[in-house]
Amino acid sequence: MAVNGRQERGRAFLNKRVCGLWLIWVAAILFAGLLAGGTQLISMPVFSLGYMAGIFGILTNKAVNRRLSYGPQTAFQSKMTLYSIILMFILMVSIGGPHFGDGNYRMVWLGAFLAIGLHFVPMAWVHGRSMILLAVLLSANALTGMLWPDLSFHTLVYVDLAVKLIWGAALLLSGRPVAAEQSASPSATAK
Repeated sequence: MAVNGRQERGRAFLNKRVCGLWLIWVAAILFAGLLAGGTQLISMPVFSLGYMAGIFGILTNKAVNRRLSYGPQTAFQSKMTLYSIILMFILMVSIGGPHFGDGNYRMVWLGAFLAIGLHFVPMAWVHGRSMILLAVLLSANALTGMLWPDLSFHTLVYVDLAVKLIWGAALLLSGRPVAAEQSASPSATAK
């Protein structure tokens, strides 16, 4: 059950703000990679270096996590995060990977975008149900580009960036989750 829109079924989503900063960062490095583009459409060195910098600068940075997180994930949420990342890489290799051979970088990147979109489904257990809608929007954008090859790749990337920026900002600005126990207590209802 939702408590002030920040809690679902008694589970606190304590790391939404870290996820929000991560989404904003990924959108920024995608944009930088798109500007550097070249034959790969999105420069893989720019994207890869930016991605690694984000892992160390945001996801594994204890100072950032202390500032933005409201507490550790549950063991179940940690497993779902791991499964989600594994799913993403398997899907990237399966969907976009085969197109490296023929140099079709549009399909390489759209395959990566689809894999990233789908990996947000299990993230719903980590960051809340809004991840399902994020998954749908990102996946639909990637599929649209796959089904209509005449659509501008740059337009598809800008849509992907906009969705990530909006979701990232919403998550980054989300307030402190309310614990289920607090909302049920008489003192919490009196406030």
